[in-house]
Amino acid sequence: MKKSQREAQDGSRRVGRRGLLLGGIQLGVVTTLALRLRSMQLEHAEEYRLLADGNSIKIRLLPPARGLIHDRNGLVIAGNEQNYRVSLTREEAGGDVAPVLRHLSTLVPISDERMAELLEEFSKRSAITPIILADRLTWEQFGSIAVNAPALRGVTPESGLSRVYPRAGDLAHVMGYVGPVSDYDLSKIEDPDPVLMLPEFQLGKVGVEAKLEPVLRGKAGARRVEVNSAGREMRELSRQEGEQGATVQLTIDAQLQNYAAQRLGEESAAAVVMDTQTGDLLSICSSPSFDPNKFVRGISTTDYRALTEHDHRPLADKTVQGVYPPGSTFKMVTLLAGLESGVINGGSRFYCPGHTEVGGRRFHCWRRGGHGSMDALQSLQQSCDVYYYELAQRVGIDRIADMARRLGLGVRHDLPMSAVAEGIAPDRAWKRARYDQDWLIGDSLNASIGQGFVLASPLQLAVMTARIASGLDIKPRLVRSVDGVPEPIPAAQSLGLDDAILNQARAGMDAVMNSTRGTARRARILPDEWRMAGKTGTSQVRNITAAERARGVISNDQLPWNRRDHGLFVCYAPYQAPRYAVSVVVEHGGGGSTAAAPIARDIMLFALAGGLPPLDAVPSDQRGAMEARHSAMQLYTPDPPKPGRTRA
Repeated sequence: MKKSQREAQDGSRRVGRRGLLLGGIQLGVVTTLALRLRSMQLEHAEEYRLLADGNSIKIRLLPPARGLIHDRNGLVIAGNEQNYRVSLTREEAGGDVAPVLRHLSTLVPISDERMAELLEEFSKRSAITPIILADRLTWEQFGSIAVNAPALRGVTPESGLSRVYPRAGDLAHVMGYVGPVSDYDLSKIEDPDPVLMLPEFQLGKVGVEAKLEPVLRGKAGARRVEVNSAGREMRELSRQEGEQGATVQLTIDAQLQNYAAQRLGEESAAAVVMDTQTGDLLSICSSPSFDPNKFVRGISTTDYRALTEHDHRPLADKTVQGVYPPGSTFKMVTLLAGLESGVINGGSRFYCPGHTEVGGRRFHCWRRGGHGSMDALQSLQQSCDVYYYELAQRVGIDRIADMARRLGLGVRHDLPMSAVAEGIAPDRAWKRARYDQDWLIGDSLNASIGQGFVLASPLQLAVMTARIASGLDIKPRLVRSVDGVPEPIPAAQSLGLDDAILNQARAGMDAVMNSTRGTARRARILPDEWRMAGKTGTSQVRNITAAERARGVISNDQLPWNRRDHGLFVCYAPYQAPRYAVSVVVEHGGGGSTAAAPIARDIMLFALAGGLPPLDAVPSDQRGAMEARHSAMQLYTPDPPKPGRTRA
């Protein structure tokens, strides 16, 4: 049916309105898109440009150079050396790395065992992650790989820095060493530095390297590289080198440390040299030692087993980790406690018949026939045990323990070294807390001569000696400066002991060395300006039975090595104006006067003389032996130090 003219006009109007509506909508969309495009191109252009760059430009971290460590004279004792290495990226090798590895093995040695390790590592890592195949290559090997690089798909010769310890074993226990970052290392860090994730990055594992890791690590650099869609690097766009770690200067004297290490020889022993005014540790030496460079490079199973199975425990730092009964070196503690409390004075005498009997048990003096009547000075001079048995019963263990802690025993000293031991200065509360038992009189008698529960490290014995010599609560320190900025020396306070009291102990130590009946007279120093005061100690590692005493105690040299007594010695010099304190412990060395005192005397002489001491500083009958020892040594003669970085 034909529409009327009116209906046609109405339909035309409806179509027009719809067209306008659709046109308006289209115009609105176009306008919105135009405005959005304008906003993207003009107002947010930089933001989207950066987002676009993220698809083709990556930031790669550059490991920083590790900070150097110097001795007190500026000599490098932990540095960095050029390290040539080669890496391989599986994606760039076409996915199959085995043919490339076989080809590479014709240029540099790759054992079957190492080949298997590499193949396993490639299977676990991302195809775009480079893996170090070999490092510490010679220049010839590195050049050979570079020449053959076109035929080695995915192989990249690289040059970097690696840690090196020029003095090897001399400072191994102090410095520690660095090694690859492990999952265990990362688990101990709350917010790991991204640089720790880099392949083959190394961080401090033990010793100063571990304790000062944040200072020595430095800050990573970065390079901007263009990569393709598969993640392969196409070209480097820019590079910003990292910031090297801080230069740390220790208080250690590398030459003195070298002499101490050679003087200890192959003994299982430790020696500590401490400045009596500043607390600077000039030498802190544990023997035997090991080469920390082997750990940096990856120690072999054979070498590691040799270290762990050695009965002298070369990996243990005996200076701070080892704790020993201090034996008679502890007698100054008991004496000072008695003098300060007023229980005795310098003239107080006790009679020594060779033993003391308490509760039906005999506590023997080292001299079976006894010493007779002894005063305070003589008790140290001849190291009479009975004098201290009697004194301990009068003064009490709590006063003795308090004096021990004031002198630095039973206290963990704050040093950047691994596993610094606290030792034990026992008292009634300690035994109750540890064993839930009452303190016995016999415990006091044993403690009074440095046996029983008492334990001290060579470091603590050196601190004790420095405090007796100075009358101040000197604290040991190992770091001298960081980037040229001196570390503050802790202000030393008085021990609160009158000089008259301290002088009693000092005079006794002088008599030990320089009187005709002193237990260490043979280890004395002759020049009066270097006159030395000291104290011997011998600590038992086994119980001597009544039956053995009845038939005669077996001498140390007739016993197996590990059943012999420890030999200890502490000293300071010069007597009138103390500069250095020294402690020496020789494990299973026998008597302190024969095993430890001669070593300590020689180390002290080297410190006082600033080098090899003159032969006329020792008794004439010992000069030939000293000269022969020195001739056999390969002493460290350093090159002049190079100026280091400073921020002072």
